[in-house]
Amino acid sequence: MALESNERPNQPITKFESMLKTDDIYFFDAEDFEDIIHHYLNNGKISLAKKGIKIGLQQHPDATELKLLQVEVLVFENELAKAEQMLDELELIDATNDEIFIQRANILSKQDNHQGAINMLQKALLLSDNSFDVHSLMGMEYLFMDDFKLAKDNFIKCLEFDEQDYSSLYNVVYCFEFLEDHEGAIYFLNDYLERNPYCEVAWHQLGKLYHAEKLYAEALAAFEFAIISDDVFLGAYFEKGKVLEKLGRLEEAIESYDTTIKIEDPTSHAFLRMGRCYEKLGNDEMAKYYFKQTVREDPLLDKGWLAITNFYYRKKQYSEALHNINRALNIDGENPLYWKKCAEINYGLSQYDQADYAYKQAVELGNYELDTWKKWAAVVFKLGDVHSGLEIVKQGLEFHPNNAHLHYTLVGFYLTAQDTINARICLLDALKVDKKRKKLYLLEKHFPDVVDVHWVNTILAQKNKTS
Repeated sequence: MALESNERPNQPITKFESMLKTDDIYFFDAEDFEDIIHHYLNNGKISLAKKGIKIGLQQHPDATELKLLQVEVLVFENELAKAEQMLDELELIDATNDEIFIQRANILSKQDNHQGAINMLQKALLLSDNSFDVHSLMGMEYLFMDDFKLAKDNFIKCLEFDEQDYSSLYNVVYCFEFLEDHEGAIYFLNDYLERNPYCEVAWHQLGKLYHAEKLYAEALAAFEFAIISDDVFLGAYFEKGKVLEKLGRLEEAIESYDTTIKIEDPTSHAFLRMGRCYEKLGNDEMAKYYFKQTVREDPLLDKGWLAITNFYYRKKQYSEALHNINRALNIDGENPLYWKKCAEINYGLSQYDQADYAYKQAVELGNYELDTWKKWAAVVFKLGDVHSGLEIVKQGLEFHPNNAHLHYTLVGFYLTAQDTINARICLLDALKVDKKRKKLYLLEKHFPDVVDVHWVNTILAQKNKTS
């Protein structure tokens, strides 16, 4: 049986959930059902939202807003044909309802027809009393199309309706950055802050932009204003620390990072930054302590393992460095940077076989940096493996075809293999890249036992005659 209003719980959501636990049937206004359904959708409780829609339509079978919420759920669950059919029926009843066109836009967006979605949103804009939401949706559609200018314009319109809409504020700055218009972003944020002087989000974004432009004094001031606006704003303290590092004020930077730890749970990034500051200050014990804290806090942070490994590597404590990089590899054996560092350490220990294996792993995992090929070639040369050396350098040249160092290394390997024909061809190729012969000395430096200076001079003389 239906209960009287004085017998029912006061809050619609509480009342609805109470009803679901009993056999009683409560009556709700259509607006109450809308609130209930929105609550569950916003909290990701789709099954409860669907129950609300079902019971709501039983009590209010002609409620357009409830039917539109049903469409929203159908779109979410990718039942697009059903959703479109319902929208067709609703449009026949009320062709001036902006939500119909918003939902059509959602369907088109799901089908990757973003221009079609924008066309629908423009129709909704003509009918809507709340153009804020429509402009926000249009901004997102333009982002999908990589049209950052029009996306920016729509998010700015959102801010004209609600200057506290920080999501749109972030999106405006994001668009400026993609347009590589830092100056425009800085002007926009300064203008915004004239009207909203205590907006910590805007000060934080402005500080990051100044930092990117290397305007460190301005960046520092912006982050300090962000902290004045919100004295527990972790991001502002962290970014302030980074600026202080750039300014060489390392003790103050450490203090700023330490504040983030005091405000909230410690983060590996704060520990890492503090470790680097202490290392620059020459305080090795504190640097080591914070690097170790970094990897304890986040064992998957590759920068942490590389920091503590590099700490020992720079001091030529290769055994300690190897111990740490092996621990890192045990956690993440698919990280190419770990393998590259492992190779460098093994080279320092004169363990060339292990270095060779580690470089091979680094390359197989996608590390194609120039110095990887150069150092790997040096390792196999130490091993006397000329054939592998030739293959490594050739592969390296596929990624760095204009690098003179690799070209001359290839010449050296061919000379080591006593293949003077290919050596001569490769030397001529090297000279095309190194027209001023600034890197020619590398040949004699790295392959002194096989390079015949007379042979090289003869080829140079022949090349000069033909050029």
